[in-house]
Amino acid sequence: MTRIAIFWDASPLWGLLVWRAAEAFGLPYHLVKAKEIAQGALSDKTSLLIVPGGTARQKSRALGEAGRRAICDWVGAGGHYLGFCGGAGLGLSDEDRPARTAETGSGLGLCPWHRAEITEWIQHFVSGHVRVRLLHGHPLVPENLAEEEPSIPIWWPGRFAAPGDRPPEADGVTVLARYAGENPQACPPDLCIADLPLASLSSEVLEQWKELHGVSLVPEFLGGHPCILHGSFGKGSYTLSYSHLETPGSADANRWFAHLVCRLSGEAPRANVVPDWSPVEMPVVWDDPVLLEARSGVRELVSLGLEHGLLFERAPWLIGWRARVPGAGLNTLLMTLCVLTGTAPTDAARAFWRGRREQFAVDFSLFRQGVESLLLGQRLATIMPEAVPRSVLEGQRLALFGSAMQGGGLYKALLEVADSLLFCNLGARHLEARSE
Repeated sequence: MTRIAIFWDASPLWGLLVWRAAEAFGLPYHLVKAKEIAQGALSDKTSLLIVPGGTARQKSRALGEAGRRAICDWVGAGGHYLGFCGGAGLGLSDEDRPARTAETGSGLGLCPWHRAEITEWIQHFVSGHVRVRLLHGHPLVPENLAEEEPSIPIWWPGRFAAPGDRPPEADGVTVLARYAGENPQACPPDLCIADLPLASLSSEVLEQWKELHGVSLVPEFLGGHPCILHGSFGKGSYTLSYSHLETPGSADANRWFAHLVCRLSGEAPRANVVPDWSPVEMPVVWDDPVLLEARSGVRELVSLGLEHGLLFERAPWLIGWRARVPGAGLNTLLMTLCVLTGTAPTDAARAFWRGRREQFAVDFSLFRQGVESLLLGQRLATIMPEAVPRSVLEGQRLALFGSAMQGGGLYKALLEVADSLLFCNLGARHLEARSE
């Protein structure tokens, strides 16, 4: 049993980023499913559990009561929990949350803080690199980060909220990083509010929008609110980050991730940089015609969205999207299929695939037709809003992709199969490499 475990369930794209960072760092790790955790997979030989981004509610549901209790018992006995974004949200408490947003039993309660209620859409529509102020001198903050407010990435983060107005130290919480506040004219070039690059907007325009429409595009939480927390739980610890430190090509973030891994697991990474990544350029290794048809089909749908201005490129592994366009789902499915067809299939993957290949092909054909219709309908709605009622488009989107936070429809069916195949391949690929 290796010392580092990576939680796989409900992590779609973000699990791939953590996996790739672990590979780039040369770490001894194993992928672990929620049901395995519930059955005792986190032994005393595992020192660090990394929980990637995704939806905390879905991760909690996959774990169930037994899995949640197993993680808490393991951390209490001396394990270290490192959660990014949705993985950070999973580590929070449900206590003291507003009753209308509380999800009973969804949080692990490792940290006594909870996730702040989102009262305005703009609070969650921030993505890209932001500047942060560090707690220098703390053992979990590397000395080789920039002295003055390094830039680290956030991708549509939640926010931490302390119970009441008590200072962090009253709850045993240490704030390792706070948002430094963003001057639109000096912010990192990839920082976007929804699909608007903040640096492209003049201070005059921003002021006019605020006066005329009452809209401020710089969320107040970027100024001084906590971004990364750390604290003790029993004999172990939790480190919760709304920054995705595993983001490819983000130098300061990658160095911090490598430093955290070394400190929390005792394993020294062989590198501290995650190279830039373009999954669509991965060569085909598993040349199954149905999977390749799905890979090329989703790529064509993405190209259609790009052509009509519904999607836009953020990074080689990330597509941006306009409001209500299902860009997150298309991006996740494309990247998953690229990595899946770019890895050698195991016997377990082939066996699993034989029982699902035919239905997958049928589902993907329907999905492709439906998404093409949806995208073109959304494009038409930008030209002739009266011609395509929003309710019709919303109905199509829900049937194909489900709700934004829960997922569903044909997308969910396709992703669950691809994700299961990927778990078979990546887990076995790692174990075989370590045994050589």
